[in-house]
Amino acid sequence: MSAQPVIRFDDVYKSFAEQAVLAGLSFDVPRGKTLAIMGASGSGKSVTLRTIIGLLAPDSGRVMVEGRAVAEMNAGELSEMRRTMGYVFQEGALINWLSVGENIALPLRENTDKSDEEIRARVQDKLDAVHIPDAWDKLPSEISGGMKKRVGLARALVTEPEIILYDEPNAGLDPEIARSINSTIRELSETLNVTSIVVEHRLDCVRRVADEVLFLHAGKALIQLPPDEFFSSDHPRLQRFFGTHPETQNAPTP
Repeated sequence: MSAQPVIRFDDVYKSFAEQAVLAGLSFDVPRGKTLAIMGASGSGKSVTLRTIIGLLAPDSGRVMVEGRAVAEMNAGELSEMRRTMGYVFQEGALINWLSVGENIALPLRENTDKSDEEIRARVQDKLDAVHIPDAWDKLPSEISGGMKKRVGLARALVTEPEIILYDEPNAGLDPEIARSINSTIRELSETLNVTSIVVEHRLDCVRRVADEVLFLHAGKALIQLPPDEFFSSDHPRLQRFFGTHPETQNAPTP
């Protein structure tokens, strides 16, 4: 008998007004694995993340985290569940007037009764983990986009979560810094055994970090495969998305 998945979507529907975004989405994420989600703009990738953390409720179907339906949790249960998660925002979402160290420490100050000494040690440990050990006293305005991504990673890790959700971790980064971030994400997954979902459109990131890749189309999971099989698939929709379908290649240049 296979182990219960950490995250499960079971026939999930979600619409906004007349627009159906998720239309029967189903998938599982096993413990310790990283699922990358790809799809065209508006295919429901960010909506998927928001339903996992309970910011949106499905119209029907169930979103399960550790065997519990997120939409059925009360406020206290939601808060407890979120403490087991880290969320890496696309734009970093750092507080400009707090130092890097204090940005990372914020979840501990808000949600635990740890002493200043304990918080300092935990934050420094996470700064070391994302390879910016000397960044504590810097302000967000004093650091690069790549370093802000690392700070976001460190803040997501500081509560030692079991689940990490990444929303476009490579957005706005040059290729060299993106490769470094991808390596860090993979390293954290392998060393900490966290369960992760990565929403991303950059192929290099997905190839590097994912154990499986899910492609969203028309509100459903069109295909879910390991990266090697996913990127070598001859599925026409994937080929059009990657620009390798004959119709795409032969299209006239605008």
